[in-house]
Amino acid sequence: MANPRAEYSPIFHRPPLKLPNNARVAVWVVINVEEWDINEPMARTVLPTPQGVEVIPDIPNFGWFDYGLRVGFWRMKRALDRRGIRATVSLNASVCNSYPFLVQECLDSGWELMGHSYIQRVINREPDEREAIRRTIDTIREFSGVAPRGWMGPGLAETFDTPDILAEEGIEYVCDWCNDDQPYPMNVKSGELVSVPYTVELNDIPIYMVQHHQSPEIFNRARDQFDTLYEEGAESARIFCVSTHPYITGAAHRIKYYEQIFDYISRFEGVAFMTGSEILDWYKSVA
Repeated sequence: MANPRAEYSPIFHRPPLKLPNNARVAVWVVINVEEWDINEPMARTVLPTPQGVEVIPDIPNFGWFDYGLRVGFWRMKRALDRRGIRATVSLNASVCNSYPFLVQECLDSGWELMGHSYIQRVINREPDEREAIRRTIDTIREFSGVAPRGWMGPGLAETFDTPDILAEEGIEYVCDWCNDDQPYPMNVKSGELVSVPYTVELNDIPIYMVQHHQSPEIFNRARDQFDTLYEEGAESARIFCVSTHPYITGAAHRIKYYEQIFDYISRFEGVAFMTGSEILDWYKSVA
């Protein structure tokens, strides 16, 4: 069946969209900052347990994740700060309570906080989906003074009701639907919800944890992706998203390739670095 949440629209048959200042490509940098519960099985694993037994606590895999918050995130933030690039943080709201220094540093740098549920657990396992969404929104609002406008489900997971609930609870954009290079309006029961293009292709989990590429792959793939979008963007704007996790891309053997992405992109004219909310506001102004 056709996608029930979006009208079918071939990208080369649409009216052209123009970014501010005649930019061709909006670059959207997303960093996923999560909290994994040490009392539960880990959200992901890099090291299998001997005999294939599931253990709690899973110390090596928790340590892998925790490295991201202690070291990897700060490498990535330094790389972006040095280049004057503001990220959108896909944030488990519990991080506001567990790692408040990290969240405050994001705010101090002008980064956007996007809801990523309360803790790193797929929304389908939540006993009350609406309560989890509300708790996420309320916690981020209480910490930052501003409610999140965007949402990404852990693992990009949704139920059949998620977009409707998000719109009802005041979320304005969602990025679970990685099916376009431009924003588009979603079909919801009430209110409005826009899909902003996220990525499963230029994403360090598939690249490294699933496909097991070597460290340079994120740069090689980003360069090739950008080249195509930049060429197409001469006709109509494109969104270039790069999605990363501190425990993966923040590793010492990968960080230089992350930096190379932005050094390469910055050589081109007609590039706009934007947060998710800035992309949303632009799209709503021209759509």
